Amino acid sequence: MRRRQARELALKVLFQVDVAGADADEAMSFLLGEEKVSERALRFATDLVRGTLEHLDEIDATLANLSREWTLERMANIDRNVLRIGCYELMYCDDIPASVAISEAIEISRKYGDAESSRFVNGILGAIVQNLNVKSRAID
Repeated sequence: MRRRQARELALKVLFQVDVAGADADEAMSFLLGEEKVSERALRFATDLVRGTLEHLDEIDATLANLSREWTLERMANIDRNVLRIGCYELMYCDDIPASVAISEAIEISRKYGDAESSRFVNGILGAIVQNLNVKSRAID
């Protein structure tokens, strides 16, 4: 399983937590019964879920501040959770280049969102990079 697939798994867990009020560990266990994942991908997906939830207040405040026209509640559920993961990666994952975090979020929003999702996600994550001075990180 590639990192994108781990991100997709994290999105599915966060979506269940957000929309259905599910417990993150239970949602992950349920999804693991449906999908085969490598140990490495599982660790990455788990880190994304836990990190996003741990920093959810800061992430949501950042998203709310930079999406002036849209409240979090008005955002499509998929877009909101893709943005949360992307924002977490940009703000807290120094080992992930900003360009990679944004590109992955855009691709996932294309797959799971609607026709406008990828542009919306790109705009908000781009604003995070500009407004929070997220440094472009070199790929090792």
